[in-house]
Amino acid sequence: MTKDTNFKYELFFELSPDLLCIAGYDGYFKKVNSAVARTLGYSFEELYARPINDFVHPDHKDLTNKVRNELFQSKALHLFENKYLTKGGEIVWLSWTSLPVEDERLIFAIAKNVTHKKRVEADRNALLANLTRTNKDLMQLNYATSEDLKSPVHSLLALFDLIDLSKVTDKETLQLLEVMQYVGEKVKKTLNSHVDMLSQKTKQDAHLEQTDFQHCLDQVLQSLATIIQTSKTTVRADFSELPTIVFNKAYLTSIFLNLITNAIKYARPDRLPVISIRSATYLGTKQLTVADNGSGFDTEKVRKDIYQLPEKFHNNPESRGIGLYLVNSHVSALGGQMDIESKINEGTKITIYFKG
Repeated sequence: MTKDTNFKYELFFELSPDLLCIAGYDGYFKKVNSAVARTLGYSFEELYARPINDFVHPDHKDLTNKVRNELFQSKALHLFENKYLTKGGEIVWLSWTSLPVEDERLIFAIAKNVTHKKRVEADRNALLANLTRTNKDLMQLNYATSEDLKSPVHSLLALFDLIDLSKVTDKETLQLLEVMQYVGEKVKKTLNSHVDMLSQKTKQDAHLEQTDFQHCLDQVLQSLATIIQTSKTTVRADFSELPTIVFNKAYLTSIFLNLITNAIKYARPDRLPVISIRSATYLGTKQLTVADNGSGFDTEKVRKDIYQLPEKFHNNPESRGIGLYLVNSHVSALGGQMDIESKINEGTKITIYFKG
C-alpha cells in the first residue's frame, strides 16, 4: 500500500462523523478518530492512557464486559447500545457495531451517537406512562360516577312502581309520569351499559368495527329527546358522503353525546340552538365535523389548555370541564386528531380526523 493511499485512509478515518476506533484485547483504545474525542470530551492522550471501561457508565460496565468477552470468541457485534460518561459528567448513548480480528488481537468498531433518540424514547415513554395514569384515573372517575348515579335512579324507578297509573285520571299528568318513567329506564340502561363498557375496557383494548354514523347519532338523539325538545334545538346531519367509519361504537356514541349536550348547554340565549353534523372524506382523510351557533369561546386564548381536565371556558353552573377532554381522549386513543375553531358569540366547529 502506497504512502498516498495510507494518507487517504487516514483522512477518511478522521473525517467520518461516526465514532471509529480500534481496540485491543487488553481493553485499551489503540486508535480513535476525532469524533470519539469530541463526543466524550477527552484528549487522545487521555483516551489511550486509560482502560475503555473507565469511560463506560457504571450502570453498563458489567453488561459491556459480558459483550466484550463474546467478541473475544470471534462473535461479531451488531447495534449494541450502552451508556458512556463524558469528561463533563454527561451521559452519552452509543450504538456499536464491532468486528474482532483474532490473529491481531484487535477489535474494529464503529459507533453512532444515539443520545437524542434515547431522549426522545424516554420522553415518549414518560408521556405514555402519564397518559396511561390519566386514562386509568378517568376510567375510575367514570366508573365511580356511574355507580353513584345508579342508586338514585333505582330509587326513582322504585317510586314509579309504587304509583298506580290506572288511578291517574288527568291525561297530561299521566303522560308526564309515563315520560319520566321512560327516561328513568333509559338512564338506568345507559348507566348499566356504561359500567359494562368500562369493565370491558379494563380487559381489552377498544374494539374496532365498521360503525354507522346515523345509527350512533339516533341512539344519542333518542336519549336526549326531552332536552332537545325543551331547548328547541335543531340537529341537522348529513352522512351521505361517508356513512360509516372503522371506529369503536361506544366511543362514537359518547362523542356525539358530549358534543351535542355541550352545544345545547352553551347555546346563546337570544337564538335557538342549531347543530350541524357532517361526515366526509377530504384530501384522503376521513373526518367528522360538528358545528353549532352557540356562545363560543376564544380558542387562541385557551388553546394550550383546551383538552386539560378539568378546564372550563364558561361560567355555566352545569359546566364540569370534562366534555372536550372525553372526546379528545376517545379520538386520540384510536390514533385520530381533533381540531377546534370557535369565536365568542359566533359558535364552535369541531373537526375530528380519523386514523387511516
